[in-house]
Amino acid sequence: MPTYAETQDYLYALRNRGAKLGIERMQVFNHALGRPDQHFPIIHVAGTNGKGSVCAMLEAMYRAAGYKTGLFTSPHLIRLGERVQINREPLTDAQIIHYTERLRQTAEGLAVFDPESHPTFFEFMTAMAFLHFMEEAVDVAIIETGLGGRLDSTNIIVPRVSVITSVSLDHQEQLGDTLDAIAREKAGILKPGKNLVLGQLPPEAETAVREVAAKRRCGVTTVSDVFEDDLDNYPPTNLTGDHQRVNAGIAMLAMCHAGADLAVPEDVAFDALMTIDWPGRWQKITLKDGRKLILDATHNPEGCVALENNLLQLKAEFGRNPIILCGTLGENRARTLMDVVTRHTEEIWLLQPDQPRACTHSELRALTVGKFTGALHDATVDELFPQPGVCQVGSEGDTIVITGSIYLLGEVLTRLQEQSGESDLQDRL
Repeated sequence: MPTYAETQDYLYALRNRGAKLGIERMQVFNHALGRPDQHFPIIHVAGTNGKGSVCAMLEAMYRAAGYKTGLFTSPHLIRLGERVQINREPLTDAQIIHYTERLRQTAEGLAVFDPESHPTFFEFMTAMAFLHFMEEAVDVAIIETGLGGRLDSTNIIVPRVSVITSVSLDHQEQLGDTLDAIAREKAGILKPGKNLVLGQLPPEAETAVREVAAKRRCGVTTVSDVFEDDLDNYPPTNLTGDHQRVNAGIAMLAMCHAGADLAVPEDVAFDALMTIDWPGRWQKITLKDGRKLILDATHNPEGCVALENNLLQLKAEFGRNPIILCGTLGENRARTLMDVVTRHTEEIWLLQPDQPRACTHSELRALTVGKFTGALHDATVDELFPQPGVCQVGSEGDTIVITGSIYLLGEVLTRLQEQSGESDLQDRL
């Protein structure tokens, strides 16, 4: 049996081949494995923003009601096993070795006939989740799409209910440069006759999704239909931000449409929504010196709206703006992010995530010209977080916010951990 390091090397090699959108390889791979996804009920969740939070909420409600839950999400923050969880227990290194060896035999057998049919890294992880959930006999699996929907490897499944949390401009290179095009890509997860739950979508996007739903005879329920866009009507949750209450409403509706055998008592569901653990979403950490550190993944314009609302509330609570550390991938994301950051801080620390598409310090700095006159610094994660529980930025009484790429947050969390180690196998798309 190989070591975990050797398994990493194999999976790294798959990842370095790049992502290949399309479900044909995954269909063949899954069939060769005996179609494990058919052995448990599934809720399938897509969306530009909010899909991870909705998945976490669904998982929490089902687990609180006594169901054995499977959860598949991406990317991970620190360890690869975070992507595949049962009752919120991630895959161990030993399990990853075990499943990789089994999947490798099948994958390499398929590649003998056609090298292009060898599964990608993400397809390996999807198959790993399906096998694990089948063999552990989960009662329900919550499956998050990786990118888009129509061509995502998770789209071979037939769920009880499909969910589209939101649609906004992101990943335009792969999904299209209009809301209509992106919405149709995400609506590609709809299966004939299966219900769809929609979050708050722009009119252009909702029209596109409804057209796809009509062709596939899918019933459509939106949060606006049920909660009438009155925030007081939405279920409360412990996650920060008005948008998270909308996500809680989406999760509740998805649960209601999943079938009578997957029902959750209302009081249990409401209690569970107040116990959500979803790292990197306005996550609050107390440093060794007692200061508060807030981590919030923000990677597109829609996410920046939520970030700005949270920063306004933070200033109202503490009477002053926080210090902000930020870094992201791609100029379009950076421009929107820096517009918000420069409005809500007196001090900025620019960081470059360890990703090929990461914006450099100089690129981020250029986006502050004419917008920001406060202190502006370049730094690295290692410099600012030299040991577990320590941040070198600011002084007593300061609140620190780290925002931008989820990969940056993963690097920071790795440095903050008492048992620190390299974050392994984050996607580099």
